[in-house]
Amino acid sequence: MLRLLILADDFTGALDTGVRFAARGIPTQVVTAEGFADVPEQTEVLVIDTETRHLSPEEASNRIYALTLSAIQAGISCIYKKTDSALRGNVGAELAAVLRASTVERLSFLPAFPQIGRTTEGGRHYINGIPVNESPFGKDPFEPVKTAELAELIKEQSQVQVHSFPALHSEDVPPKQRGILVFDAKTEEELLESGRALFRAGAPRVLAGCAGFAAFLPELLGMTGYESGVLPRLSPRLLVLCGSVNPITRRQLQVAAEFGFRHIRLTPPQKLIPGYFETTEGRAELHGLAEQLAEYPLLMIDSNDEGDNAATKKYAAHMGLSIEDVRCRVAAGLGAVLSGLIEHPDLGTLLLTGGDTLLQCMNALGVRKVEPVGELESGIVLCRFSYRGKEHAVITKSGGFGEEDLLPRLARFLEKKTEGEKK
Repeated sequence: MLRLLILADDFTGALDTGVRFAARGIPTQVVTAEGFADVPEQTEVLVIDTETRHLSPEEASNRIYALTLSAIQAGISCIYKKTDSALRGNVGAELAAVLRASTVERLSFLPAFPQIGRTTEGGRHYINGIPVNESPFGKDPFEPVKTAELAELIKEQSQVQVHSFPALHSEDVPPKQRGILVFDAKTEEELLESGRALFRAGAPRVLAGCAGFAAFLPELLGMTGYESGVLPRLSPRLLVLCGSVNPITRRQLQVAAEFGFRHIRLTPPQKLIPGYFETTEGRAELHGLAEQLAEYPLLMIDSNDEGDNAATKKYAAHMGLSIEDVRCRVAAGLGAVLSGLIEHPDLGTLLLTGGDTLLQCMNALGVRKVEPVGELESGIVLCRFSYRGKEHAVITKSGGFGEEDLLPRLARFLEKKTEGEKK
């Protein structure tokens, strides 16, 4: 029986939230479809990638309102609006839509993710102690976060009253104000304690937060499963497809290249011309990528140019493309690359970074369901999917997740795991 619906605005966010349940053996489905069709009867948690991060606030609001209303009418008792841990996207519009569709008086919002250094203090959001708007997320070319003040950020897209509160203690009586109630949290313990207070009288019909607070929902909802601790067999070969422009990810690729990863950058035509890899020239270049895949067990295919992506910006301007056009075409180009390499015998383990990249890669393969298996570390999710009868392992992450040495550590992990299986 479906007990919890989670609405995430992008694919990586859907997976890094769904894994909190799947890793405990709680029947969980992560889908890209907009609805509840074809959900197995035993599913307890359904995560829908709504793909609303890049929509206009009005479009995002309408989509979230419709999904929330459908869930209420279907009798789903608890709805969790998963937000980005760096507050990107249509946060205010989507929270207001959930509140309006649910007809309840208040929606509690716990945006912190202390597990990876994202905290809320005094109603302000911080990334490793830096206000989010002054962090790399404030400089994002597609979706810059303009303020660290939660109330201000929410009110930019809604008329709902917003109230900020310190973290609660488990024995506290939750506040009764109407509107969106934002709660501080500097630590995991504060998140959990606030959750216990909010759930004292039973599960709220609606609430919101990122994957950080979602980690405590199994306990708060009394959901039990099993923790097998067993990961699927993984190849030590690693293919990284990077569609993120986040400085954190770009630094990770730089460190990986110094470690020994082969680093290939896609050209502006490869990224921006639809159907490029179906042309004679494109097919030849895809064949070249396949040869590189066979030769190098650690390979990165990157959508970033050297420097500040000046070549791509110039090419896009020549084509008359908007920033949104560039975002979509780059992700689709990476999807075309994966589609051309997916059946290569040396493919190995995949790592896809960025929600747009993940979605377009799955779209290129015609895959609509990805199963989260476990979390390798905070925000780094191991998943699997089936393509033409063969199961593939894929590691997913948001552009802003992970330490700078993430890729070398993953390579060592895969090598060590494979050696362990051989013994």
